[in-house]
Amino acid sequence: MPSADQPHGVDRVVENICKLSPDLLSEACQLVLSYLLGHTRGVDSAQVSDRFQRAGVRLEQDALQDMIRFLLLTFRSAGKTNLSGDDLVSRLEESSSKWPKACLQEVHRLWSEHGASVHAQQEVHATLSISQLVDLQWKLGMAVSSDTCRSLNSPYVSLLLKVVEPSGQISHRSFEMTVPQFQNFHKQLKEMAAVMETV
Repeated sequence: MPSADQPHGVDRVVENICKLSPDLLSEACQLVLSYLLGHTRGVDSAQVSDRFQRAGVRLEQDALQDMIRFLLLTFRSAGKTNLSGDDLVSRLEESSSKWPKACLQEVHRLWSEHGASVHAQQEVHATLSISQLVDLQWKLGMAVSSDTCRSLNSPYVSLLLKVVEPSGQISHRSFEMTVPQFQNFHKQLKEMAAVMETV
């Protein structure tokens, strides 16, 4: 259970959660639970933000990220320790006095339905705690200036990776390679794919 060193941080997250209707909170929690159950590759904050905005709830990006992180940590911790719905609600009430009753009831209902499954999934996930590649995009360009290319007007490949971290957050990583580096990278990927087919 996230017990913040600064209770004001938890209070701020709870204040933002209070801006949500029980239905909207339920949607956000279900996205988090879907990830923790292994049904999705991560919790897409852009999707959550769009849904909140359509419902008239405006949150700063940092506040939204904090809320998603709080829900992830709360449910993951409850799953690891196999808390009951009542115990989870008690711990949430201990973490902040600002929780509205309707929100706690919704969290209790969702956890009572999904808690045992999350616990089972967390036991499996504990052995496989690595980032996952969700998407890879690339484009070919010409170098105008670069640290690795010897001369200007050299071709390069720009890669953008979409990665789901073990925490559930989706992050983007980008980097550039020379064409020979990219060809070597491609060769290694083909070798990995061939090995994986034999497993």
